[in-house]
Amino acid sequence: TVNPRQFAWTHMIIATVLLQSSCFVANVLDGLIWFVFPVGIVFFNDIAAYLCGFFFGRTPLIQISPKKTWEGFVGGFAITLAVSPFAAAWLQRYTWLVCPAPTPLRLVGGAADCAADTLFVMTEVPVLSVMEGLESVLGVLRWVVPHGWVAQAARTWFGLQAVRASWFQVHAVVFASFASLIAPFGGFFASGFKRAFKIKDFSDTIPGHGGITDRMDCQMVMAVFSHLYITNFIRKPGLMTLGQLLLKVELVTNEEILELYQAIGNTILARGLKPP
Repeated sequence: TVNPRQFAWTHMIIATVLLQSSCFVANVLDGLIWFVFPVGIVFFNDIAAYLCGFFFGRTPLIQISPKKTWEGFVGGFAITLAVSPFAAAWLQRYTWLVCPAPTPLRLVGGAADCAADTLFVMTEVPVLSVMEGLESVLGVLRWVVPHGWVAQAARTWFGLQAVRASWFQVHAVVFASFASLIAPFGGFFASGFKRAFKIKDFSDTIPGHGGITDRMDCQMVMAVFSHLYITNFIRKPGLMTLGQLLLKVELVTNEEILELYQAIGNTILARGLKPP
């Protein structure tokens, strides 16, 4: 007979692993930068929060994770938010990061050259748009300050109407905010899970840090958020990269492949293109 509890836990673990993996793969197909930045900013926030907590931590943050402190949580958030636009500006300079994957099987690195996406081009970004984007994604801001107050303060106190940045840098600030405020709760969940089973770490692969799962607990939350954010706020619905299209083509039957081949051939002739 099947143990119902074991059956439930097995399916929960499989669903969790497959969900975040599929989100990461979808992000990579849009461009390696959409994988590197969300993953990297979570690791950076984890390190920044640890250092702030180590040097300044006094007030416990949550009971299930006694080493976490409010000073570390707030300090990590401030440092991550300040560093994120500069890290984004550095990453967006590399074409192999920003270009989408040309084929579904080539997940590491995009095309050698591609048309520059306007997301990565420096422009004048209105301060109001930045704050509206943050408020729409992180509703917690509405509980802290009135709607539009930060943008109004920036215009009044500093005379800021717009900032010179790329829209990717704006999205990077949103990713950094989520990685600092929400993603750590994935770690809190993992801490509670380990405490329930009376273990300190999931494994001992990394001496002093536990196993791979201990390092990737926050990534579960970040993977899902980054994919949903890219899908709903960045990429236009209905549009696919070449890599995503080819990935779907590989799932069709042989008969459908032949029909698709004929349809593409007719399109090439109709457009007057020369077959390769």
